[in-house]
Amino acid sequence: MTYRCKKVRRTSSRHLKKRNKPNHKFSGFTLIELMIVIAIIAIILSLALPVYTNYSIRAKIGESLSVAAATKTAVASACMEDTTLTGLTNNKVGYLFTGSKWVDEITVSNICLQPIITIVTKDTGAPTPAPEIILTGSLTASFGSMTWVCGSSNAENYLLPKTCRS
Repeated sequence: MTYRCKKVRRTSSRHLKKRNKPNHKFSGFTLIELMIVIAIIAIILSLALPVYTNYSIRAKIGESLSVAAATKTAVASACMEDTTLTGLTNNKVGYLFTGSKWVDEITVSNICLQPIITIVTKDTGAPTPAPEIILTGSLTASFGSMTWVCGSSNAENYLLPKTCRS
């Protein structure tokens, strides 16, 4: 019986050092990279948040114009029937307002030739006092039409809907 011996391969020390290193690379983000990303996000949010807040307030105030559409119709109808009406009120024009999420009250005043609708908002997020929208009408009896101009007595111009800005 003969035994065969395996040949032992000699390796250099250079070759051993290379074999002991791991074969994979570490992957991931460093702390600096993560902090830079967080800083960029913070800058973007600091610019976007005030714009979004103003947009939100403007939308809530704009909704008050939609709520007041029924008031404009009631005033126009009552004034077309009798152009000599004076001392307009909600009762005289046949309008009853019960309140909504963003509108506290709507009142009608003045005469039929120039009726005034005052809309008092609530919970819009606007600085106090609550913004008031004033719709001033102009009756053209000969044409049977009423035109409205929107404005505000106490709201900042940038918070008003586009149709109400001066």
